[in-house]
Amino acid sequence: MDTWEQSKPGLRHAVVTGASSGIGRAIVDRLLSDGWRVTGLCRSDFVVTNDLLKVVRVDVTDFDALGHVCDELEPVDAVIHAAGFMRTAPLGQLSHEDGAAMWRLHVESAAFLADRLLPTMRAGGRIVLIGSRTANGAATRSQYAATKSALVGLSRSWAAELAPRGITVNVVAPGATDTPFLRDPARAATPPKLPPIGRFIAPEEVAALTSFLLSEGASSITGQQIVMCGGASL
Repeated sequence: MDTWEQSKPGLRHAVVTGASSGIGRAIVDRLLSDGWRVTGLCRSDFVVTNDLLKVVRVDVTDFDALGHVCDELEPVDAVIHAAGFMRTAPLGQLSHEDGAAMWRLHVESAAFLADRLLPTMRAGGRIVLIGSRTANGAATRSQYAATKSALVGLSRSWAAELAPRGITVNVVAPGATDTPFLRDPARAATPPKLPPIGRFIAPEEVAALTSFLLSEGASSITGQQIVMCGGASL
């Protein structure tokens, strides 16, 4: 156990993937403000200005490396899987490599983390997977949608298994969110549409919902996909 872990006894401990930017970074910032101790997993370094935060550089699709990281972690109270990316293509032009990479990151990494960290997760713990409204299907986004819809099956299955321990599992499924991911040149061919509220979802709003799901007040919410789409589903 390192001195960082020894110096923060009694605080709730969350692991957040994709912690360096976008929704993941917003979740890290929100949990720190809520008084959580956070271990952020990401491929990029960023400046740490809060002694409740520890950043670990790791590719969460490299399961050998990720396994070593998991072995060194103190028991966790929450796992939030926010790492993700999108590649789009119409049927007839699908890329197997893109589809496999999205599946590896969105689905297999979520399963690996939950499987490795669950045995030491304390009763009343929380698992939140960041999904997408696109899980319902969208033109040119079939491979991405398949990975995000798979998270719903994972979460409902795990929720049923873990309910006796008071551990909840949910999917937060935002629509187009105002992050660097939204402006990725790789998705330029399929630009997002503004929802009826006239703006994209703010990453801080996704973080706020995630924070609530980690709270005691959300202890009866489990196995759900909660869509926040700015009215796009209306």
